[in-house]
Amino acid sequence: MKTFCGRANPTTGALDWVEESEEYDYHQEIARSCYADMLHDRDRNVKYYQGIRAAVGRVKARGEKVVVLDIGTGTGLLSMMAITAGADLCYAVEVFKPMAEAAACIVKKNGFSDKIKVINKHSTKVTVGPDGDMQERANVLVTELFDTELIGEGALPSYEHAHLHLVQECCEAVPHRATVYAQLVESERLWSWTQIRPMQLEGHTLVPPTALCQCAGAPSVCDIQLSQVPPSAFTRLGPLCTMFSVDFSRLITSAPQTHSCRFVVQTGGSAQVVLSWWDLDMDPSGTIVCSMAPSWTYSDPRAYPWRDHWMQSVYFLPAERNVCEGEEVILTVSHDDYSLWYSLSEGQRTVEKETSCRPCTCQAHLVWTRPRFGELNDHRRRAYYLSALRSILQPDSVCLAVSDGSLLPIFAHLLGEGGAVCWVFLSNRCVSVQFLEANSLQNVVHVLDVRPEQLSVDHLHGQQVSISVLIGEPYFSTSLLPWHCLFFWYCRTALTRLLRPGASILPASATLYMLAVEFQDLWRIRAPCSTCEGFDVGAMDEVVQNSLDFRESRKAEPHPLWEYPCRALTKPYPVMTYDFQQCVPEQPISSEGTMPLTRRGHCHGIVLWMEYHLTDDITVSMGLTKPISEEGECVWCPHRKQGVYFFRNLWESSGDGRAAVSYSLTFDPSIGDIKMDFSVFPS
Repeated sequence: MKTFCGRANPTTGALDWVEESEEYDYHQEIARSCYADMLHDRDRNVKYYQGIRAAVGRVKARGEKVVVLDIGTGTGLLSMMAITAGADLCYAVEVFKPMAEAAACIVKKNGFSDKIKVINKHSTKVTVGPDGDMQERANVLVTELFDTELIGEGALPSYEHAHLHLVQECCEAVPHRATVYAQLVESERLWSWTQIRPMQLEGHTLVPPTALCQCAGAPSVCDIQLSQVPPSAFTRLGPLCTMFSVDFSRLITSAPQTHSCRFVVQTGGSAQVVLSWWDLDMDPSGTIVCSMAPSWTYSDPRAYPWRDHWMQSVYFLPAERNVCEGEEVILTVSHDDYSLWYSLSEGQRTVEKETSCRPCTCQAHLVWTRPRFGELNDHRRRAYYLSALRSILQPDSVCLAVSDGSLLPIFAHLLGEGGAVCWVFLSNRCVSVQFLEANSLQNVVHVLDVRPEQLSVDHLHGQQVSISVLIGEPYFSTSLLPWHCLFFWYCRTALTRLLRPGASILPASATLYMLAVEFQDLWRIRAPCSTCEGFDVGAMDEVVQNSLDFRESRKAEPHPLWEYPCRALTKPYPVMTYDFQQCVPEQPISSEGTMPLTRRGHCHGIVLWMEYHLTDDITVSMGLTKPISEEGECVWCPHRKQGVYFFRNLWESSGDGRAAVSYSLTFDPSIGDIKMDFSVFPS
């Protein structure tokens, strides 16, 4: 059976639906999963093991047979822990068939097949009885159904069903309890991810649409590595609030709930953002705790247990609100069975129960990512583009802009002293029109609802002249990897017939850079585990590698590296340049060579990014934004994802330059993608 999968096409800027084999989906699921990260999460594994031992011990102390139900068993790790701790029998439930097969293999290899039964079903389909999947109800419930938002993987409905149908009343549960915490803060940096601020430009104030300003924002959580947002980037307005707890050993309801915390404002300011995380009590007394708190809450940040499968959450309030020191306010969190949302009210008001989060009404939050909001608000980046535009625009310029959701056409009009500006939009048209109308520019900056290859002089509103300036950031919403924005090059090629001889192209060119790095932690998501807490999980390594080999082993994957610290082991290397003054070539562009490893460390992979040369002397980097420090510290652009090519094996660098990375890259213009191969030659 075949399946259709959406895939970005850099040559058209569209999302193509491609027919794939039935194995493609689950290979993708496994190849890009967090299984390796979870197996490398020693803090999580140790705490679970301690909690399971304690729970099994409590049941045995009552003289009862220990029957464990493990929902979402994954590799079967927690089930094996339970049997090792003394459980008599364990039912390991896993709905994802490839994972259930892997779990059965791992269980067998570790010699537990006689006491662990792997059930390949969703837990809500599991039956109990003489002819059922389980012979009897369990008296120990072990689960790992959590995501960064705690309940986003359907934990509440699964727990509710388990207590009603699969476990005994007042069973032992590991974890026993979860508690959600929230911190109200003011943060222009974080708030810039959800609202567009007014911009001063050539004596004009460019204002965002009223609909955007009044919109509650995107309903989805913003999950990030909050440890990489320093405390200097926000101001705490109140105490850390304990919002609610869930006791997993009792019957749980998945019905919508509302919880509030009343407190006195400690520091006046603009209430904008809620930072949130949770912890797990693995035992009833709360002596075994697994915390998701960011590193800056630790007295010794080095004790922070890094993990990527559980991060921290950022929630944006529906509207920013000024609060004064000493004022009493109420912070409210509401949730359905899959998501949470926050609101803030005055201390005297009665909190109203909300059964659903407020949706985006302006559409901007649906078409722009949060990093995109931050990018549009970045005044330093904006200054580069304004400076470049000033150098190429004339009062009589006929300017065509090609980028999704860009403000460059407005900048070009205001800087060009009234020159004709036309705007091609490939998506997000409605939001762009709102910006024009909010600034009374809808009659001078034209939105063209036509693709570049279909554009003709007739579309230029009577301007029977050729285009003198072609501009783009470039940014396209379908781009996943850095070089996917080369779609701008394809647009420029399609528009050649309309370009005036000697027309200015901005950016003029782009360069692909790469760098060999040692990751502080990110390497864990792709590193094999082999053994975990004394159990052989090598079969899982093989499953992941087989899925990577199916399609992905020689490809880069996108990651926002500002969240993932790394050290440079080589200098940045420019490996390929794309000249936008020329059309896309018919023949492939290739680059081969070596990069000496000049710093000591473990080489985990290669980072790739684009730098756009707006003019001869103005460059905007989508990767490194500062020179690499003497120690190799890297500072990455927070608005775009970089490409990361992970090595299958770990390579040690002595730093003397004798070891080197060999690379071979080929840009194929027929598909708009880059084929790459890297290897390390040790000293």
